[in-house]
Amino acid sequence: MKNLSVTNALLTTLVATSAGAQTPPPSESTPTGSDLVLTSSPELTAKGIAIAENFQAWVHQLDPFLIQFTEQVGIRWYGLAYLCGFFVGYLLMVMIARRGLVAADGSRSLTEEKLGDFLLVIVLGTMLGGRFGYAIFYSQDLLTDFSGSFPFWGVLRVWEGGMASHGGIMGIIVAAIWYARRHKLDWMNLGDLVTLGGSVGIFAGRIANFINGELYGRPVSGPLSWAVKFPSEAYLWLKYDVEKPITSTNPDLLPRLAGAVEALGASAGMQASQWLDVCSRLRTSAGARNQAQHMIHKLIEATQSGNDAVVQALQPVLTARHPYQLYGALLEGLITFAVVLFAWKKPRKPGVIGGLWISSYAVVRIISEQFRMPDAHIGFQLFGLTRGQWISFGMLAVGIAIFIWALKRNTQPIGGWGKR
Repeated sequence: MKNLSVTNALLTTLVATSAGAQTPPPSESTPTGSDLVLTSSPELTAKGIAIAENFQAWVHQLDPFLIQFTEQVGIRWYGLAYLCGFFVGYLLMVMIARRGLVAADGSRSLTEEKLGDFLLVIVLGTMLGGRFGYAIFYSQDLLTDFSGSFPFWGVLRVWEGGMASHGGIMGIIVAAIWYARRHKLDWMNLGDLVTLGGSVGIFAGRIANFINGELYGRPVSGPLSWAVKFPSEAYLWLKYDVEKPITSTNPDLLPRLAGAVEALGASAGMQASQWLDVCSRLRTSAGARNQAQHMIHKLIEATQSGNDAVVQALQPVLTARHPYQLYGALLEGLITFAVVLFAWKKPRKPGVIGGLWISSYAVVRIISEQFRMPDAHIGFQLFGLTRGQWISFGMLAVGIAIFIWALKRNTQPIGGWGKR
């Protein structure tokens, strides 16, 4: 690897200039991007993108593709997570139907033959609800994003990512109501049937989120043996550096990647000094912003390919974070599964299990979101809560209402996997 003494001096000059400080003379002891420690500030802490402490943690290196054919085409873990949820959910519904525990209104049953059709409706409800939920709750610009090229509407560009679990749950409720009315069944009973599969799907989805290195957690407040550093954090740095007020005295963040760019070597297409020049032009040049985004992408790919030099260069500059995705898999997936499985040991009125699942999910989501970074373009909201938490409070109210309504209905208890 090339000697970084020139890089050291350039980095220090840039950081000192952006902070309004005197430029120190170059020396072998000048800090590099890997050594730079930023002072915490309320602004940075709120964004979760920089902390003063430099805790050791594993650098995320997992590849989102199981099998990759081209740069954008392949079999992704995220897609497999959805398939896993739907497949396991179907098997669970078949098992329940074969035991004769599915009676929609006391006289009519959802037969095993009809489960395939019902599953297809649930799949469509989940996908449409998840996508529209993301557009409504987190990215309203997609609703008015029309173009002359396929698929013509931003909401339909699903390959760009963006699904909301709250929206998916609402989509499932709408799908159950539609199917029940069409076949003269009890929609609450149908909603009960998908709860176990829903928990499995959420569990698999959160694991896929972790593999993708997305939806990561907030910075840890002290050493944590299971903390993780996500290279995709650099995209937050790019957003911050571009939008930082001219009067801000905080140093830019992207220059911290100079050592990683240098470690990438010839494949980077630029030296560390060139990277620092790109960083200095972010606010005035769209081309520089595109270059920075492309370089971040190449660094992430390098970590996924097992480039140890890049990983070691990123280790000191990335923020150690809670692996929220794994917390979510445990709380939102396994815990809700266990709650519903235990509750359904005895026969329950239609809707009781569904209302309990929705309420349980809302509670654990409120808890797990305490460890999750909010969306960068939304941030924290009233009382320091995230938008996901506020939506969960609304969902909790819906779940409790369904639960109470189900208990008061004049229906016979059904289900009960533990009955003899």
